Amino acid sequence: MAGGLEAPHVPKLKRRDRWSITTRITIRAVAAVALTLATVSVGVVITLDRMLAEGVSATLEQDLDGLSTQFETTGLSAADIEQIDDDERTIRLEGVTTAVNDASAALLPRPEEDETLRVEIDDEPYLVRSEQLADGSVLVVARSFEEASEAVGATGLALSVGIPIALALIAVVIWSAARRAFAPVDRMRRQVDEIDESGLHRRVPDRGVGDELDRLAGTLNSMLDRLEQAQLTQRRFVSDASHELRSPIATLRQFADLAQSHPKATSPGELAEVVLEESERMQHLVEGLLLLARLDEHRGPGAILPVDVDDLALAEVRRLRGMGGAQVDATAIGPGRVHGNERLLARALRNLTENARRHTHGHIAITVERVGGPVGGFVRVHVDDDGDGIAEVDRVRIFERFARLDDGRAREEGGSGLGLAIVDEVARAHAGSITVTTSARGGARFSLTLPASPPDS
Repeated sequence: MAGGLEAPHVPKLKRRDRWSITTRITIRAVAAVALTLATVSVGVVITLDRMLAEGVSATLEQDLDGLSTQFETTGLSAADIEQIDDDERTIRLEGVTTAVNDASAALLPRPEEDETLRVEIDDEPYLVRSEQLADGSVLVVARSFEEASEAVGATGLALSVGIPIALALIAVVIWSAARRAFAPVDRMRRQVDEIDESGLHRRVPDRGVGDELDRLAGTLNSMLDRLEQAQLTQRRFVSDASHELRSPIATLRQFADLAQSHPKATSPGELAEVVLEESERMQHLVEGLLLLARLDEHRGPGAILPVDVDDLALAEVRRLRGMGGAQVDATAIGPGRVHGNERLLARALRNLTENARRHTHGHIAITVERVGGPVGGFVRVHVDDDGDGIAEVDRVRIFERFARLDDGRAREEGGSGLGLAIVDEVARAHAGSITVTTSARGGARFSLTLPASPPDS
């Protein structure tokens, strides 16, 4: 569409994807059972037919043996064949003349010896065998296979009727069982669907049996815990950010009102100084918020390159010494290389040294050391000051955004309340950590620990 935004392409769901899981499970299970039953039924019918045919064939072989024995002992003439009155056997003797005991015997084929043929004579199935006698004549015997065929047909009919009925019953059972099994899942879905942002405190109840459904409920509740905590953190963050921005804005407005109402009460230079100072404060705050937002969004340090942490530390030493006001000890800075984002690591180190500068009584020490073996070691940066230190109960909370401590350490003039929170996020993004303890000088020791690069990197 010219001049406008194209609507996003939404793939159409296939019809089978619109069916419920219960329906899909039922269809697939019934299809598998139907295939199995059909295969078994065909095998049963074929096996039954073969077994009955083998039985009739064995009987034919006994008939031939009996007639052959009679031929060898008392002789077997054409008249003997014609006098055999047997509804079950059809016999033909092929010699000088051909003799039969039934008119249908003349229609019988002559199979090879040890071969059983299945033929139809006057729409009636027969099994036929033959044997050559000692005088060269051939004896052909057949027995009706009609009763056996009817039994096989009845079995096939019973299976063809019974299997669909069985499949229908199986489908009902599977569908009912699946529906009962998924009923708790559907109940959970409705419960979670009813939870909005104002009801994140609600949880999905579990049955206390420890099965898959209880584990699903636990997973959903853990997700709700994280969502609730994220919402609380976001609200607190927005509230604190609004409060922090309100202060410099109020200061600017007060001085602007004063300059407008009482022009002689303040000079342009004083007004410019206040504007520059407060705007710089707001700039630092906004930059910190943007950096934290990017770290929250990507949870990664961005471009990864080898970074010499000792070079970053020496740069901070030069900067602090240039600013004056504190003695900076750099004698414990040793080599240390990590893989990371140099800009973010420099920002983290700048925040630590700025924090030490604001709270020191006159002495700051920076240490860079590598700990651990050549593989899997760490680079650790210590920033020590001789200030008032941080109480042990506050050593975790100090890294929260806009954290306020009773002694005001994180809220000194010029601080944004985000510096240590940024250090914590940068450390996490680099698979590292930041901790605070008491330094040997009596103040605070901040220790930034990062995975070291391999020696050959």
